[in-house]
Amino acid sequence: MSELVLMKGNEAISEAAIKSGCRYYFGYPITPQTEIAEYMSKRMPQVDGLCIQAESEIAAINMVLGASSAGARVLTSSSSPGVSLKGEGISYLVGSDLPCVIVNVQRGGPGLGGIQPAQSDYYQATKAMGHGDMRLIVLAPNSIQEIIELTSLAFDLADLYRTPVMILADGALGQMMEPVDFDKLQPREIPEKTWAAVGHQNKREPNIINSLYIEPKDLEDLVIERYKKYDIINEKEVKYEEENIDGSDIVIVSYGITSRIAKTAVDKLRKNGINVGYFRPVTLSPFPAKRLGEIADMTKRFLVTELNMGQMVDDVKLATKCKKPVDFYGRTGGMMPSPDEIYQAVLRTLK
Repeated sequence: MSELVLMKGNEAISEAAIKSGCRYYFGYPITPQTEIAEYMSKRMPQVDGLCIQAESEIAAINMVLGASSAGARVLTSSSSPGVSLKGEGISYLVGSDLPCVIVNVQRGGPGLGGIQPAQSDYYQATKAMGHGDMRLIVLAPNSIQEIIELTSLAFDLADLYRTPVMILADGALGQMMEPVDFDKLQPREIPEKTWAAVGHQNKREPNIINSLYIEPKDLEDLVIERYKKYDIINEKEVKYEEENIDGSDIVIVSYGITSRIAKTAVDKLRKNGINVGYFRPVTLSPFPAKRLGEIADMTKRFLVTELNMGQMVDDVKLATKCKKPVDFYGRTGGMMPSPDEIYQAVLRTLK
């Protein structure tokens, strides 16, 4: 029989990482994710792991690169401005085809902004995390149970595709507490890391971890090959949740903590006779564009709601090829919408 444990989001991420075989954590404190570092500092010694509070976010991400090069499962975490500092190192990880898991417990910005929940790093995570032709896998949980399941999945995807994976959470998910069941984790089978730089004892050619290619054609060939991998990820790993789509007058598109608020509004709208559907991307990268394109033929319009000024709107418009109107309602700066605000936004949109 499964045992439920009441855990805070940040601590649940940490424990899920440990249960997934992570034995190295490198980070730096910043609200609202500091509990991850605190939890890891206590738990890692208990599992023969290593937790280091680096001197900066830049140092932390480069420690991640070193541990990953040796084939270790490694985690780092931060919040919005701290993730910005990690950007160059993340680009080096992608350029070296190295797996790792990066947690962003988002807060309001730009700059230091505030310490309240936000989703204003959507562009950064899905479009502009680092320089060069690169992408990350980006997973957006909306509950603490899903946080642990997606953390486990993140480590598996990182190893399977040799790429960094980001868990895009927020201050609300990081701080709230819910019951979780770790027995529901379903790890995948991972191939041996024959590429890792772990010493060769003169039995094979040395493995070289590198992201510098002097010959332009060599770099072009590698980037093209990497994009073929992205196509495979897009084909096999896209995740989403949907309800009451076919024949709806409007579909609300939302992710993360905002999707829970939107779902409450959807339930109230349907009880009051309004034909509204619900669509939640779980993978923000790759984005579930194919399914949204199909939904555009099944509904009359869309309403995107998120904790920013409308960063996912363009992705919904592109996915639906602007076949139907795409409206937006959101809050920013750390403000959270109420279900009634989204309810009223739907009513205004349908007028």
